[in-house]
Amino acid sequence: MFDQESVLRRFAQVVEDAHGELTRLDQRSGDGDFGDNLRGGVREAVARFDAGGSSAFGALGEVFLDEVGGTSGPLLGLLFTELAHALDREAEPVAAFRAGAAAGLAAIQRVGEAQVGDRTLVDALAPAVEALESGGFATAAKAAAEGAARTGELRARMGRASYVGERVKGEPDPGAVGIALLFWAVATVAEPDADLPSPLG
Repeated sequence: MFDQESVLRRFAQVVEDAHGELTRLDQRSGDGDFGDNLRGGVREAVARFDAGGSSAFGALGEVFLDEVGGTSGPLLGLLFTELAHALDREAEPVAAFRAGAAAGLAAIQRVGEAQVGDRTLVDALAPAVEALESGGFATAAKAAAEGAARTGELRARMGRASYVGERVKGEPDPGAVGIALLFWAVATVAEPDADLPSPLG
């Protein structure tokens, strides 16, 4: 069963577990702060949720839009905010997540201008959105993980990673991995019988 609080806490735990790897990946392609930014933002969102007044995804949206730096912080904030709005409007979880993720993808592409193939979080989010059109959360999680893995073969065309060229080949984009972790958290809560390996392998 989909439950926002359970998803938030599962996401927080997997981000804690992935912190070192996310940091290592970002050190190869960027400032090396993505792991800290994602972990710090999710920790703060959990604290804000526990204090009351915000839904789980509402808290994520507020924190990442207002308090998390880096390139990915505000972009993730757009996604979380659109998911929060959709989950407030739509009772059926898959339909709500599909609408929210699609709106989040559109907002991210409008602001950041990244397209599939640019080696960004869009490479994991876009296939997950597409998978939600015909499948459930586990299908979307697999699509996000596969999209994140494919970024290891792409040359970055956006952001700081675009300056390091071939040095990042073979390693996935940390932002895309972060998206894959989100969808993994959702799927393992909503569809606990699904056999889903971690996007980190």
